[in-house]
Amino acid sequence: MPIRPHYAESFRCIGSACEDTCCQGWSVPIDQAAHQRYLSLPPSPLRTQIVESIQRAPEAQDTAKPAAFARIRMTASNQCPMLSEDRLCRIQQEYGEALLSHACATYPRIVHTIGGRQEIALSLSCPEAARLVLLNPRLLQPGALIADGDVEESEANGLPPGFWPIRGAVLALIANRAYLLWQRLFLLGILCRRLDSIASGDLKIGIPQFLRGFQASLAPGSLHGAMDALPVDPALQLDVVLRLAGMMLHRSNVRPRFVECIAAFTQGIGNGPGASLESLAAHFAAAHDRYYAPFFARHPHILENLLINTIFRCQFPYGRDGIMPGAAPLMSKEFALLTGQFALLKGLLIGVAGFHREGFCADHVIHTVQAASKHFEHHPEFLSDTYALLAESQMDGARGLAILLRNEAPKTGISPTLGAPVLVRSGR
Repeated sequence: MPIRPHYAESFRCIGSACEDTCCQGWSVPIDQAAHQRYLSLPPSPLRTQIVESIQRAPEAQDTAKPAAFARIRMTASNQCPMLSEDRLCRIQQEYGEALLSHACATYPRIVHTIGGRQEIALSLSCPEAARLVLLNPRLLQPGALIADGDVEESEANGLPPGFWPIRGAVLALIANRAYLLWQRLFLLGILCRRLDSIASGDLKIGIPQFLRGFQASLAPGSLHGAMDALPVDPALQLDVVLRLAGMMLHRSNVRPRFVECIAAFTQGIGNGPGASLESLAAHFAAAHDRYYAPFFARHPHILENLLINTIFRCQFPYGRDGIMPGAAPLMSKEFALLTGQFALLKGLLIGVAGFHREGFCADHVIHTVQAASKHFEHHPEFLSDTYALLAESQMDGARGLAILLRNEAPKTGISPTLGAPVLVRSGR
């Protein structure tokens, strides 16, 4: 049966109580319909301020997309001029929610149409959304997801063949605690590469038959031994995390919360005069083993929920464009993008855990994930830049992605690196 997210329906904005308002720190798009509504308002001081604060899209006036027809001209403090002193939207206060632009009315909800029906994920750039998603120990349990409709009927609505069974297999793998989380993700990469081979015709097997065989191979836990031989290289992993974080820091409008996150991360990995990548990697590995790993062993649902929401938010493993009729998605590339996002957040969390040590708690997780998400979820070029960085560093293949995923040391007698890796640090 089709599996759809249900948890986003319980989201409620906490308004002025929010510690990081969505009305500050980025641009606010105004769709064409909202623009017309604002122009049609009766004369008033607020109507004048609204119209004077709207700036048409920089592209040619006749070709601007309806969803981003215009933008709000932010104040010198990079805040929406419609935000009141009590940190509430004056448009909504005076005219009601119906007058909000589409972006303001739906955020942090990410709305997709799948098989003719809408489904909603959440952007974790909103602190309350991050709490709702990450801290729910039953996000993937009955009641949090709904199964509806008929698979064949849904696929007749334009979905790629096997969409629902593939989504079910992906979610089942993320929830399979018979394997460590990094192992589940590595196996997910195998799943994506095999599905690419089926799509290209290199692997002559139907999707249902392949998925049955794949899921059967997981049941005995016989794959643990093979994965013990996968590489562990904290220096190379940290190098990529630093470069991804650096990409974000070079953007404009870096928010104080993200600066705080980076400061805790860098201190947590021992940054300071005379630090080298090797010394930072040693601190990074120690922070993982002493503080990060014990916390998430006690709260395994947090990172699982992060991945589940990303799967729905990004329409993994098809991608937002790959689900369109006639598209040819490259699922191995979507897996690399998922891994890049996860590796960045995990790396930041390891450093933050090293900074707070025994005091590392769920509040620090929410702060880190939310602050970082606010900088990369809303920048479309971030994913393409991430993939380019992984390709440049030769980390986009199975071995490189395994290095990004794995921090636990292998069992005694297993080589940790399967040969000496080439450390690539260009672009820093």
